[in-house]
Amino acid sequence: MNTIISLKVAKSQSRNFGSKVSKLQKSVNHRTFFLFLFSIFCSLSSFSQVKDTTKINKLDEVLVSAVRVTEKTPVSFSNLNKKDIKFRNLGQDIPILMNYLPSVVTTSDAGNGVGYTGIRVRGSDATRVNVTINGIPYNDSESHGTYWVNMPDFASSVESLQLQRGVGTSTNGSGAFGASLNMLTDSYAKESNGEISNSIGSFNTRKHTVKFSTGLINNHFELAGRLSALKSDGFIDRASSDLKSYFLQGTYIGNTTLIKALVFGGKEKTYQSWNGLEDLDKLENDRTFNTAGMFTDEFGKIRFYDNETDNYQQDHSQLHWNEKFSNNWSTNLAVFYTKGKGYYENYKENAKFSAYGLTPIVIGGTTINKTDLIRQKWLDNDFYGTTFSANYKDEKLDVIFGGGYNKYEGSHFGKVIWARNASKSELGDRYYDDFATKTDGNIFAKANYQVTGQWSLFGDLQVRNVHYKANAVETGRVNDNFNFFNPKAGVNFDIDSKNQLYASYARANREPNRTDYKNGTPKPEKLNDFELGLRHSTSKVKLNANVYYMAYKDQLILTGELDDVGAPIRKNSGDSYRLGLEIDATVAVLDNLIIRPNVTISTNKNKDFHFERDGMLTALGNTNIAYSPNFIAGNIITYMPMANLQMSFLSKIVGEQYMGNIDSEGSKLKSYFVNDLNVSYEFIPKSVFKSILLSGLVNNVFDYKYESNGFFYTYDDNWSNANQITTIEGAGYYPQAGINFLLGLTLKF
Repeated sequence: MNTIISLKVAKSQSRNFGSKVSKLQKSVNHRTFFLFLFSIFCSLSSFSQVKDTTKINKLDEVLVSAVRVTEKTPVSFSNLNKKDIKFRNLGQDIPILMNYLPSVVTTSDAGNGVGYTGIRVRGSDATRVNVTINGIPYNDSESHGTYWVNMPDFASSVESLQLQRGVGTSTNGSGAFGASLNMLTDSYAKESNGEISNSIGSFNTRKHTVKFSTGLINNHFELAGRLSALKSDGFIDRASSDLKSYFLQGTYIGNTTLIKALVFGGKEKTYQSWNGLEDLDKLENDRTFNTAGMFTDEFGKIRFYDNETDNYQQDHSQLHWNEKFSNNWSTNLAVFYTKGKGYYENYKENAKFSAYGLTPIVIGGTTINKTDLIRQKWLDNDFYGTTFSANYKDEKLDVIFGGGYNKYEGSHFGKVIWARNASKSELGDRYYDDFATKTDGNIFAKANYQVTGQWSLFGDLQVRNVHYKANAVETGRVNDNFNFFNPKAGVNFDIDSKNQLYASYARANREPNRTDYKNGTPKPEKLNDFELGLRHSTSKVKLNANVYYMAYKDQLILTGELDDVGAPIRKNSGDSYRLGLEIDATVAVLDNLIIRPNVTISTNKNKDFHFERDGMLTALGNTNIAYSPNFIAGNIITYMPMANLQMSFLSKIVGEQYMGNIDSEGSKLKSYFVNDLNVSYEFIPKSVFKSILLSGLVNNVFDYKYESNGFFYTYDDNWSNANQITTIEGAGYYPQAGINFLLGLTLKF
């Protein structure tokens, strides 16, 4: 966590509480807010007119109606529901569970899918994937990142999720430049139930989950919740995770009303493993080596600091009120609040006293200007706001009007908790103390109109205003205001009952993040996204084919480099594009044999790219965009030899990719092909339990050595004698685990 928020180091959302006092304050504040939500919940309930004889409809989908699409929308997308997730939900993060979707590449710092994980879609990293939970923005306001480690085992509370590729129909939160991921949390249950789920596996991984639901009390009220604890040593040395999370929701169902009050969150402590591995010999022979925390003691011995950790807690509160006024009109109103606080701690060698507000010491008449120290970099932030929409729907027209407004307030500060030979009176003082605010507001209108029996039109207009203000040593004073207009339009043609064509255009604009300001004077990005697709659907085969062309202006591309605190560095690229073909299918070969293949073939280029090499600006022409493989393929073969027994063989191929933008051979990340095996059997007892599910997952069954992520850097070296400059290149990698397993037992009652 840093003054500058990074994808891995600074999480810009929050972290752990540092003292018992702050923990108590957090508990009181959060309890107060929940009681406030609950009082509103009860008050609104009293105004609802309920007819018990009226059939209760599932209204949960209204929560995500403003951000989700259907097959009538000219957008490429994939859905996963609770049933799809449950067989592999054994402790790995949501990105890992999504690994086999089209155009998706995932990675894990610890190497086994627990702790810090990341996702890229169409070559775009997680900061460019718009993520919402029940329509509420989840991306961090400053870094734009999503940190799944803050919500461990959240998959156990997800009813369904939808991944839209390209610009999609994102409305709330940061603009989508690669994809939109929206998640719908658990629906209400009509009958009371409970669930106990435990899993164990390689690297001392274990997950324990307890869930409950009261069912609908008096046909109207439900209370449900979950507690989870997850620990793992990780594949990489010392890459341990100690994660806890909770989820609690109260639901009121009426004839025309759905009201939900939710509180959920997580607390994590992870040993840092985001440094990667630059030593190629160790990459080959000691793949688990972790440089984090490494230092040389006063006796010249290499040691590792035992608390080189990331500590963070994040708590979310949401209140949703959906009302259906008639067969045509419905509304949705939500308010939310997210609190985050925490820090990362690390050992720093040869640090200047002056850089940390410490006084140099004098020993034997000699002034000592440097020391070893232990520092903590803190975040303390608040994020709150509202979203709202109104939906009119008849046989031909489906239109949604809405908007949202949110505000982020973030404090960034650092402390030195120990320093060799330093005065104790100076320890604990803040050696930097920065603050940032960001407001984000938008209004939108989107519609699907059925012109004829075969033709339908789609339109979406959004106006968005962003104001970001920061005061930091690294960024300087920032006070930027952005006004964006994001139009989208498309057409859908039903060739016949089995085949459908669609075409769409979408415009997106996006502001820089905090790290971009640290590394230069960034420009906002612009994207024109063109999509052309075909959908084919029969009882045996579902096929989707999509061609996309994404034309960027001033795209903030990853350079492959990391800054001084490990944050990925991005820079404006000028003109660039992504052109690709996506195909995915579900084929019922037999009644008990299903295959789900997908493939993406693409080209991703910076146009007329320039790079300073050996002290001279060199025109490189068109170069490959970093972290954008030209070939991605996945497949799931599912075989059900008998009732309740399911066996799935999962395969993933990711082609080679460059980690920089200069097409250097030294920046190549090798292609890889990995396979997993998932077996599950569900007993249906006659008493006590409703079901007993046994699940087993063997990851990387062929024990393939591969790296799914890395970094690439260059620097200029002056020749001391010849007064010349030469460009030096270097690279590092994140090794992933070989063959490993997870076993799970879930009891439902």
